[in-house]
Amino acid sequence: MDNLTVAEVVNELEISRSYLYKVIKDENIIIDKSTTGRYIWNNEVVHQLKLVLDIPTEEEENIGKLIEKYGLRQSYINNRRYLGNKYSLSSFIRQTVEDNCSVVNTVVDIFSGTGAVADVFKDKMIITNDLLYSNYISNYAWFYPEEYSEKKIIEYIAKYNSIHSSENNYMRENFADTFFSADDCSKIGIIREDIEVQYKEKDINFKEYTILITSLLYGIDRIANTVGHYDAYRKNAEFEKPLDIPVILPSKKLNENNNCYNLDANKLIENTQCDLLYLDPPYNSRQYCDAYHLLENVARWEKPKVYGVAKKMDRISLKSEYCTISATEAFKKLIEKANARYILLSYNNMSSKGNDRSNAKINDEDILKILEEKGNVKVFKQKYKSFTTGKSDINDNAERLFLCETFAGIQQKQDIISPLNYIGGKFELLTQLKPLFPETSCFLDLFSGGGNVGINSEATKIIFNDKNKNVIDLLEFFKNTETKSLLKKIDEIIKEYGLSNTSLFGYEYYGCNSSKGLSDYNKDKFLKLRNDFNNTEKNGSKDLALLYVLIVFSFNNQIRFNRKGEFNLPVGKRDFNSKMRSKLILFSEALKRNDISFLNKDFREIDLKLLPPDTFIYCDPPYLITTATYNENGSWTNKDEIDLLNFLNKVNKLDFKFALSNVLSAKNKINVLLKEWIEINGYNCHSLLKSYSNSNYQRKNKNTISEEVLITNY
Repeated sequence: MDNLTVAEVVNELEISRSYLYKVIKDENIIIDKSTTGRYIWNNEVVHQLKLVLDIPTEEEENIGKLIEKYGLRQSYINNRRYLGNKYSLSSFIRQTVEDNCSVVNTVVDIFSGTGAVADVFKDKMIITNDLLYSNYISNYAWFYPEEYSEKKIIEYIAKYNSIHSSENNYMRENFADTFFSADDCSKIGIIREDIEVQYKEKDINFKEYTILITSLLYGIDRIANTVGHYDAYRKNAEFEKPLDIPVILPSKKLNENNNCYNLDANKLIENTQCDLLYLDPPYNSRQYCDAYHLLENVARWEKPKVYGVAKKMDRISLKSEYCTISATEAFKKLIEKANARYILLSYNNMSSKGNDRSNAKINDEDILKILEEKGNVKVFKQKYKSFTTGKSDINDNAERLFLCETFAGIQQKQDIISPLNYIGGKFELLTQLKPLFPETSCFLDLFSGGGNVGINSEATKIIFNDKNKNVIDLLEFFKNTETKSLLKKIDEIIKEYGLSNTSLFGYEYYGCNSSKGLSDYNKDKFLKLRNDFNNTEKNGSKDLALLYVLIVFSFNNQIRFNRKGEFNLPVGKRDFNSKMRSKLILFSEALKRNDISFLNKDFREIDLKLLPPDTFIYCDPPYLITTATYNENGSWTNKDEIDLLNFLNKVNKLDFKFALSNVLSAKNKINVLLKEWIEINGYNCHSLLKSYSNSNYQRKNKNTISEEVLITNY
C-alpha cells in the first residue's frame, strides 16, 4: 500500500484536481485522512476511483467489447423514474450519517423502493425490503451477493432486443396501444415468458432471473406512454420509441451478508437488528401499487385479470397503511419495535402545500413525539424539488431527515461478553485494549477464541478466525440461527435430558444451593448428553446446539476435546441460568447486527493479499510460558511462537497495523523470544493491568503476577 501524492493520483486517473474532489464528494467516496485533515492517497484509493470513473479493468474491457459488439446500452440503478426516489438526496443522506453516527456497519432500508439510498451504503452490510415484488426483484438484482454470468446476461439481452413479433399473448391482449404499442406489448410478453421458462428449466439462477426482469422493467419504463407512473396513459399518443432493453450488470463486490425481503415493513421490523434503520415510507395517499401496477404485473407474471381504463389488476394485498389515516399509528408501532442504534427518517414538509392527495399523512408534531420516546432526535433539512404525479408546483419543498439515536443504541455501546468461557478471553481487558486499537474498516481477530475482542470492534467488517473448528462452527451457528429459534433448541435439549433449569425453578428445587452447585443432580444426565454428542460427532453429524448445551453444563463452561476428538470435560456446577441466557442473546444479536465472516485457518495459512488494505490484525495466541487447556501437551511450541513473530513482521512490511496480546513473564518464567523480538524490531510495548491469579482453580502460587502486554507496530 504505497503512499501517493495528489499529483500522482490525478496523473494516473488523467483528470483534473478539481474534478477529482468533485467525484469524491458526489460519489460519497470515503478516504482516510491524516491527523492534519489531508486525504491519505494510496493504490487502493486509486482503484476505488477507477471503478467510480468507469476506468475499466481487463475483464471489464472484455465485457465492454461484448456489449459494444451487440450494440447494447447499459443502465444503472439511478436510471428509473420513481415516485419519491431519493437519488438526488443520496449525498445529503450519506453525509448526515457520516457526520452524526459513530458506528454504522449494518443498514436496513425497510421501504427501499428501487434501492437508490441502499446503493450509497453498499460499502456496508445492507438489508433491503419493499412491499412491491417488482422492487424486491430489482433490489435482489442490485444487492444480493449471488454469483451470475455477465456474458450470459448480455447474450440474453441481445437475443431479446432482436425480437420482432405481433404474437397475441397476455400483454398484447390487455395492454395493446395503451402504455405501449401493440407490437411492443407482444415483445414484452414473449420476453417475460421466456425469462420464466429459462428459470424453471434452471438455465439461469435466481440472481440472473432478477437481473433479466429488472432489465426488462428498466426498458419498459423508458418507453412507457406515461408521465412517470401508470395511473393513466396519454390517449392518442404516438409510440415513437420501440422497446430497447438495457444491460444491467450489478457489482460483484457486494457484502456477503446482504439480504433482500418482500414483506410488510411492520412485520419485518419484528425480526430485524441493525446499526442504522433508514425509513422512507410513502408520504401521502397515493398508493405505489396503483402507480406501478403494470410493472408489478410484469414482475409477478401471474397473468391476472385487469380492469378499468388503466388496466389495473387486483391490488388489495399491496395497499400500504402509510397512505391512509392509519399512517401515524403504523409509524408509531414500527418505531416501538425497531431494534437499531440509529433511526433515520426521510419525510418532506408537504403537510398542507399541495392538493389533499399530495399532503403528508404524518405531521411533524407526531413524528417528533414518536421518535423522542425512542431516543435523542436531530432534524436536518435540504431543499428538494420532488417528483409528483399531479400538477402541483411546490417551490419551497424541503426534504427533512429526522435522526434518532435510540436509547437502546446508546446502551449498546457497552461491551458485549461472549457466551463461550474461553480460557484467556480478554473481556476484562477490553477497557484497556480498545483505546489502544486504531480506527479501521476491517478487524481481523486472528485467534478469536470466544470472540470477546472482535465482537466489540467498531470496524465496518469483522473477521473471526480460529484454528479450533468447533469454536468457529459455534460462532457461525449463533450468527446464522435466529435467536428465538436458538433459545428454543437449547430449552428443548435441557428438557429432553432432564437437566436443571434454575432460571425457572431455583436451586432449592434441585436440593442444593449456588455454593454447592448442580453437579450432583446433573452428572448422570450430563454424561448421557456428552456420550450422545460424541457419537453424533463420530458419525459426522455434529449437533451444534447439543455442543453448546454440553459446554454450558461442563466444568467451568469450557471447551476441551481429547485426541480422539471426544468432548471430555466433566460436569460443572452451573446451568443455563438467566445470566448465561442474557450473554447468549446479546452476543447472538450482535453477531447478526454486524458484518461478520468466519475463517478456520492456521495463522500461517492466512493470505494477507486478500485482506482489505486497512485491515487491523489483532492476535491473542496461546501464551508460550503459560499453561491452559488450549496449550496442553505442548500444542504451542517455540516454533509456533517464532512463526507467529515472523508472520507479524511480514504483516508490518505490508503496511498492515497489528496488535499482539501476550505476557512477558509469568510464574517466574520470561518469554525471551518475545522480548528480543520487540527490541530488535522497535515495536511498542504497552503494559496492561491484569493478574491471572484466579483463572485456574488448580494453579499453584496464585499470587504470582503475569506481566500482560499489548505489542503494536504503530
